Amino acid sequence: MNNISIRTANSNDLETLLEFEQGVVAAERPLDSFLGDGELTYYNIPELITAKNIHFIVAVSDEELVGSGYLRVADSNHYHKNLKHGYIGFIFVKPSFRGKRISNLILESLKNWAKEKELKELRLDVYSNNASAIKSYERFGFTKSLVNMRIDI
Repeated sequence: MNNISIRTANSNDLETLLEFEQGVVAAERPLDSFLGDGELTYYNIPELITAKNIHFIVAVSDEELVGSGYLRVADSNHYHKNLKHGYIGFIFVKPSFRGKRISNLILESLKNWAKEKELKELRLDVYSNNASAIKSYERFGFTKSLVNMRIDI
């Protein structure tokens, strides 16, 4: 594997992160018939970079951005045992770098930041038909929790 480093995202990364966002959309479009056509925006990337309750990181190989992810400190529902949790999003690895466990490096870095913030729980959303992502998250230690269902009417 190439020498991969993890660092905090910054505004100089914006152009590449916008490309990554469209990569996420392209990967998820076949998994979700409810997604609209054309270019979609999931994230407010400048806010992710600057928000105090978000740790937004990138994976870098030889000065090239090859992956991303963030952890947002979020309030839990009042009936959960942990008052706050870390919500993970925007996990993306460039196709040419997949299979090298870069997502694990990103997840491990986010988990370590969450521990520094004294969080006791991490959550994320993944499409139920995204078998490769589910396998990767389960290998990292995540377990399935709640299933979101919908119907066209």
